[in-house]
Amino acid sequence: MEYFFLILSTLDSTLRVATPLILCSMAGIFSERSGIIDIGLEGKMLASAFAAGSMAFVSGSAWIGLLAGISISMFASLIHAFACVTHRGDQVISGLAINILASGLTVVLGIAFFRQGGQTPQLSSNGRFMSIDFPFSETISNFPFIGPIYSDLIGGHNLLVYLAFLSVPITYFIIYKTRFGLRLRAVGEKPMAVDTAGISVTWLRYRAVLCAGLLCGIAGAYLAIAHGASFGREMSAGKGYIALAAMIFGKWQPKNTLFACLLFGFLEAISDRLQGVPIPLIGEIPVQLMQGLPYILTVVLLAGFIGKAVAPAAIGQPYIKER
Repeated sequence: MEYFFLILSTLDSTLRVATPLILCSMAGIFSERSGIIDIGLEGKMLASAFAAGSMAFVSGSAWIGLLAGISISMFASLIHAFACVTHRGDQVISGLAINILASGLTVVLGIAFFRQGGQTPQLSSNGRFMSIDFPFSETISNFPFIGPIYSDLIGGHNLLVYLAFLSVPITYFIIYKTRFGLRLRAVGEKPMAVDTAGISVTWLRYRAVLCAGLLCGIAGAYLAIAHGASFGREMSAGKGYIALAAMIFGKWQPKNTLFACLLFGFLEAISDRLQGVPIPLIGEIPVQLMQGLPYILTVVLLAGFIGKAVAPAAIGQPYIKER
């Protein structure tokens, strides 16, 4: 039973760690399927985490914090779309600018508003999304194996975790089963054909980037007011970049991307569990190596196991309407 609970605890951590990756990678699918590279996932997630943590503390409401996080992320997405779609700017540079701006501005505003070294104050239970207990979880938890799986692995998470997993079939349905999704995929492959059909390429790409902003906002809010109880400096810790890697690993398909996010979440959960634990024949692995393990394995997996990933044909290319 000891090994069972260890595996269960690791899987539980995997779901929690993978939640922001899933949301951000679904955001990347919306944006890049329309032909817009979105390196700024990291910055939007960080900015929304700060906004969510700040507003949740001021208002005492997790829902207001979530709304603030989504609003800031969508505003950043509008800036990205304005630079890349309207003015045909370099999409990578625009995304990196958002990341750098969010990294510096969140610390400066945090120090100015709260004077806690760039962090926000600890939230009360009303300012956070707390864990949800499923019906009969206390009764079923007494059953061996099935009980802990039901009450701790399937249940016992906050609302945003379930929303993240729900975003995968929703993203699949929108992209593959709706008229908007068909046009979205078309504008990422052949924008001129879409324009010839009388459909606005600019408006389609704006909507795609705004969808990405919505999902990034939820991911950032999760970090500050669900997974944690406050905003911390650089708390996104590269998760936006890992989400991009997961999206490429999943070849821009929601289902495959979900499995990639779970894989990366599992690797990070394993690295947390093994810190300070001696391994037979090897001994205790340095903490720095264990912290870098998910990133190292991300590079290895992308380099050696992904195969050929074909991006949307028009990705990164600004569309210039022919007169």
